[in-house]
Amino acid sequence: MTALTYRYVALTDTGLRRAENEDSGYASERLLVIADGMGGAAAGEIASSETLHVIRQLDRDLDIDAIDALDRAVNDANKRLAEIIARDPSVEGMGTTLDAMLWDGEKFAFAHIGDSRVYRLRRGELQQISTDHTFVQSLIDEGRISKAEARVHPHRSLILRAMLGRDDNGADLSWVQPVLGDRYLLCSDGLSDMVEDHVIATALGAETIDMAATDLVRLALEGGGVDNVTVVIAEFVERGTDPDEHLSSHDGQPQLVGAAASQARPRTGNAASGNDDTSTFDPEELRYAPRPPSRRRWVRWTAALLVVAAILGGGGYWAYQWSQDQYYVSAQDGRVAVFRGVQADIPGLTLSRVDETTQIELTSLTDFQRREIEDGISASSKSDALKTIEELDVIPPAAPLPSAPAPSAPAPAPDPAATTPAAATDAAWRP
Repeated sequence: MTALTYRYVALTDTGLRRAENEDSGYASERLLVIADGMGGAAAGEIASSETLHVIRQLDRDLDIDAIDALDRAVNDANKRLAEIIARDPSVEGMGTTLDAMLWDGEKFAFAHIGDSRVYRLRRGELQQISTDHTFVQSLIDEGRISKAEARVHPHRSLILRAMLGRDDNGADLSWVQPVLGDRYLLCSDGLSDMVEDHVIATALGAETIDMAATDLVRLALEGGGVDNVTVVIAEFVERGTDPDEHLSSHDGQPQLVGAAASQARPRTGNAASGNDDTSTFDPEELRYAPRPPSRRRWVRWTAALLVVAAILGGGGYWAYQWSQDQYYVSAQDGRVAVFRGVQADIPGLTLSRVDETTQIELTSLTDFQRREIEDGISASSKSDALKTIEELDVIPPAAPLPSAPAPSAPAPAPDPAATTPAAATDAAWRP
């Protein structure tokens, strides 16, 4: 078997519509990493850069199995995020995707979580070797939509799993066996959302990996550049091959790009940037990081307790009126319904009631959506609640199988008194 090594390159661009780069990328002769931060500019930069700083500690000689080392590093990075959130609650909700490939001299140990992607180009054929942890991917897996439909789905960017500083969202771990000539691409969704796979394949097959990286970033910008775009590429060659002085990796030095290359060490106190203008809207805060259901329950309970406290304190009428201006979507008798009021069960006090029940059965929803409905989805108004219901992906019921026709009773014997053709016909067709 031919002994292999690889050449590498890392490149990033902030994009055309974002002010900061929340991606972090790393490439060296032992390790390839990409992390796409989420939760708003300041928090996203912290999440991706801190995660990468922990993972890059693997870039050394190891005395344990590569996949075990990678597993430990991912857990350590997740704990690091939890520590930062505990020290600075203003960054709670931040997180990051992660793709990391650790080379043990023969194969890659591979860790994946989120919607950043890893592709392999082998003999001109492009294959995605990571599986997106997204809502639309779950629809693809269920056979409800195609990959082409997923690219334009309104919820295509909803991530179901990411590194959020919690222990309930582990990474997928596996081995990847390269062969001579393989090229591997790690990229953030700033590339995969903007550029079709067949175009990625053509660009990745450029004369050199440095040219490929430049072409891929350019294509993402030409496609709209709505997000940060980061690429990390490795190309496998025979071990002992002389370095190509025309490549950026010819000096053997690691390449660190994005937030991890510029982000200051984690701050304490308010994690927001120096700009105190809270009116600036960052779509990344809504695009990623689904909140844990338990948090919504605590918010609702807090609101309910505030209502009760106000009632007991003498402001009962106004507090109750406020509660009745609230809406949420939940389940009622196995169906999706709109509720008016605050979702909380308090003995002796009713704070919500069914405002409208739909014909949508809970059994017609995906497991993910059914859990969301059962937990309750808050809405700013009734129209907002109805819009939430309209966006549900309802699985149409299976068509019933045709039932066998009931056996017909034997025709009665002809009436001997019937002598005319008309009478005979009537007797033959009498039920």
